[in-house]
Amino acid sequence: MKKTYQGSCHCGQVRFECDLDLAEGTSRCNCSICSKARFWKAFVPGAALRVLAGEAALQDYRFASHSIRHRFCGQCGIKVFGEGSNPAFGGQFFAVNLACFDDLPADELAAAPLRFEDGRHDDWAHAPADTRLL
Repeated sequence: MKKTYQGSCHCGQVRFECDLDLAEGTSRCNCSICSKARFWKAFVPGAALRVLAGEAALQDYRFASHSIRHRFCGQCGIKVFGEGSNPAFGGQFFAVNLACFDDLPADELAAAPLRFEDGRHDDWAHAPADTRLL
């Protein structure tokens, strides 16, 4: 069931809300940025995420193909979401940092399906051999 969650960065300057159905799944990846940040995400279409405050505080980081805008608070440095566009995802999408939700009960997050992705080898359809540290 789709619910609207409220989220923020650590300092609270960036605030957002997101319509999300956790039953659709979450993911963790072993690519260089996700593994270093321990980024646990859920993908949502572009219209499902709304920045409520702090748009001007958001900074971008891009690497490799430069296709994803990794958005983080310029004040506290917390990555709140990634943003991209892909026809397979229906156009614009966000990869939302689940740790940034302020009102997501731990039991709901723990019950959400989790998929692992081998981003380090650009094999997004399969889990890496070792997922222990993701």
